[in-house]
Amino acid sequence: MKISQKIYIGFGFVIFFAIVDLIVNYQLSNKVIRNMEFLSRSETILRNSNRLHKSIIQMQSGLRGYLLAEKETFLDSYYAGLKEIPPILREEREIVKGNTEQLRCLDSIAMLHTEWIEYANALIKAKQESLETTKGKEVYMDLFEKKQRRGVGQQLNDIITLKFKEFDQYEYYVRNRRQQRLRDSIRYTNFVSASLAIGYITIAIITGFLVVKTITRRIYSMVSLAEKISQGTFSVIKDQENDELTQLSLSLNVMSQKLQHSFSVLTKRNQELDQFAYVVSHDLKAPLRGMYNILQWIEEDLESELSDQLKKYHTKMRGRIIRLESLINGLLQYARIGRKTESVEIVHVGQIVQDIVELLVPAGCKVNLPSAMPVLQTKRLYLEQVFSNLISNAVKYSNKEDCIITIDCIDVGEYYQFSVKDNGIGIAPEYHQKIFTIFQTLREKNEAESTGIGLSIVKKIVGEQEGEIWLTSQLGEGSVFTFTWPKFTN
Repeated sequence: MKISQKIYIGFGFVIFFAIVDLIVNYQLSNKVIRNMEFLSRSETILRNSNRLHKSIIQMQSGLRGYLLAEKETFLDSYYAGLKEIPPILREEREIVKGNTEQLRCLDSIAMLHTEWIEYANALIKAKQESLETTKGKEVYMDLFEKKQRRGVGQQLNDIITLKFKEFDQYEYYVRNRRQQRLRDSIRYTNFVSASLAIGYITIAIITGFLVVKTITRRIYSMVSLAEKISQGTFSVIKDQENDELTQLSLSLNVMSQKLQHSFSVLTKRNQELDQFAYVVSHDLKAPLRGMYNILQWIEEDLESELSDQLKKYHTKMRGRIIRLESLINGLLQYARIGRKTESVEIVHVGQIVQDIVELLVPAGCKVNLPSAMPVLQTKRLYLEQVFSNLISNAVKYSNKEDCIITIDCIDVGEYYQFSVKDNGIGIAPEYHQKIFTIFQTLREKNEAESTGIGLSIVKKIVGEQEGEIWLTSQLGEGSVFTFTWPKFTN
């Protein structure tokens, strides 16, 4: 199975549980909302019941006040109730239309109230007529004796009050049950939501962990292989997953095998080069030493028989032999740079420079050194070769009468920048690059002390350390050779 498919499946599980959680939460939320809407509706029912009951009581109070004080103003609340009560009843019936028990109770209240209104209207009419005629007073007294004194109106009012109490008690009962349902649904919703959230988070973590573990384990094996390759150990990875990383594993395996073959070939060639170096250093240099000795013997044994011209030729031949030997030594040294493994160690640059100055700089030459030189983790031999060549050149080309050599160092981030300055003859700008080419020298070819290899060796060593070297000079104004060297060498 491919990695992308594993990732899709993992995310698919997470998305599936997220959708399930969304649906369940939606349904549970709707249930909570329905319970809340019922409670809100119950609040409205109770509020309307209180308004309705209050209006009926106000009508009853207004009627009693009118009958006792015989003032029309007491009937204002009565007439107001006649207008207010019917809309409230209709609204209340609309809200409780699904509850037969409440509808039955409202119908009883409405019927009793209608009966009370008929009784009240008869009393009001009789009272009003009793104030105008004697006959009307007789009718009112008869009605008063038959109904008012017997408590017909009070009985109706008491029954209506009981009905309202019954209505409210039932509504409170249902409301309390709904409140409990609401609390239960909220708790259940929270529990289900938390459980589903924990579930899909757990699945997401497990899926992600498995996918990441599978990928990182294989990537780590590839990184490990790459590190082994960089250290010269060539092996292969066994990968049977047949996914996107398999191609990378196969490529690394092929690269490792090719590098192993190339390394074997290179090792063989290095061995051949080492054999060549041995031949050059022993077999080729031996005839040169023999020739030099023969010339010396001739001069010693036949000195009286040699003409001045022959002695001059002998001196030139001896110089050429010495130069040829120096060229062979320089060439071997140049070829070995980068092939021979040098160990990295802690190097006190100031001590190295001081030792080289004491060895190469004559007593009459003044050397200016910086107050402090860095301590590096680098290859000592290479750094010694660079400073030896540059300081040696500074001595060769300095002003013989007033020789001054200045060595300096500055910190430039990941590198140190060293410079070796002399007050010698200087070098024209057109030769600044040429002097770093092997066998290139600005002196005559027959001068033994200059082979044209020293600066080439310096440039190659600095390049091997990923540094740079350059020359700043003008003819007759001395030279400054500047190079950078890493603070840490792997």
